[in-house]
Amino acid sequence: MKICIFGAGAIGGFMGVKLAQAGADVSLVARGPHLAAMKARGLTLLEAGEEITVPVRASDNAAELGEQDYVIVTLKAHSVPPVVGAMQPLIGPETTVVSGVNGVPWWYFHKLGGPLEGTRLETVDPGNAQWDGFGPDRVLGCVVYPAAEVSEPGVVRHIEGKRFSLGEPDGSRSERAQALSAVLSAAGLRAPVRPRLRDEIWVKLWGNLSFNPISALTHATLDVLCTDPGTRNVARAMMLEAQQIGEKLGVKFPIDVERRIDGGAAVGAHRTSMLQDLEAGRPLETDALVTAVQELGRITDTPTPVIDTVLALVRLREQSRDSAK
Repeated sequence: MKICIFGAGAIGGFMGVKLAQAGADVSLVARGPHLAAMKARGLTLLEAGEEITVPVRASDNAAELGEQDYVIVTLKAHSVPPVVGAMQPLIGPETTVVSGVNGVPWWYFHKLGGPLEGTRLETVDPGNAQWDGFGPDRVLGCVVYPAAEVSEPGVVRHIEGKRFSLGEPDGSRSERAQALSAVLSAAGLRAPVRPRLRDEIWVKLWGNLSFNPISALTHATLDVLCTDPGTRNVARAMMLEAQQIGEKLGVKFPIDVERRIDGGAAVGAHRTSMLQDLEAGRPLETDALVTAVQELGRITDTPTPVIDTVLALVRLREQSRDSAK
């Protein structure tokens, strides 16, 4: 089984080390100093006080790696549509594309059934780049739970979590899902195959939708924004709007909003990915995490006044940062 991780930054690098260490046939697509360091010294994982370095096959040119059985995409959502063309050398007739990307997935309405079957989301797949470039039948969904960071080029630090939940758009326990689950499990990762992966997508999205933009606007860490009465109220209102949308789409939320916010507070003094991106001058994942939920609100005829307000503010915050450069 040949596996390529496209976007081998923090999460992709963590997964790559684990797979390589377990003897899997894994290759990585990366770029810049991180790629140069991996080619020169291998990829290093810092985990639980240990330092593990493994040689890896890495490139910034997919054509060097050839067709794969699985291509696991671990880029930020907005980075995927522009590189669909560059990924084509990895994709053969039987290749599965594993979508390990935060936010509302581009394939959400594939095999969902009902009147919205096949609906395409412009906010996360502008111009249908992924729908047409990959084809929705290739996709295997993945909800990514680990937290990791690139501490320096070629070095990934694992912070917490080992679960990568997998799921077919139609909820089946397919052979391809179970085969990938077995390989990931053999590498020491948790990879359950879920019949209702969209439920997990929404529970994670609840936090990303609210905590990320609020943190970008306030520069507060999770423990603060989840316990301050004002920002907690804003997060709650955004989540309740999202819950209405999700339930109209058939989602069953296994926990309530208060428990979800308490879970965010329990993470502690963590800077969300959007706050880190804001401070580093990188593009924000606003469309996949927030705008897409607004789009789903329009599709389901669900008002989203608080989401709309926070979205307008965080967009202007990013524009102000960029204009000040």
